[in-house]
Amino acid sequence: MTFAASCALLTPIGYQTNLMVYGPGGYRSTDFVRMGAPLQLLLAFVTCGGIWLLWGV
Repeated sequence: MTFAASCALLTPIGYQTNLMVYGPGGYRSTDFVRMGAPLQLLLAFVTCGGIWLLWGV
């Protein structure tokens, strides 16, 4: 659960700094999806692989 909570990159409300730059930076929700989706997929594979290697679950 901790790993999943720290990898919320798809929405501006996923993390507090996303909301801080959302308005002043002129970003749209699609910007977060466009840049966050590849990072989310990468982190999903790295996190699952790391958990498997460390704890063998």
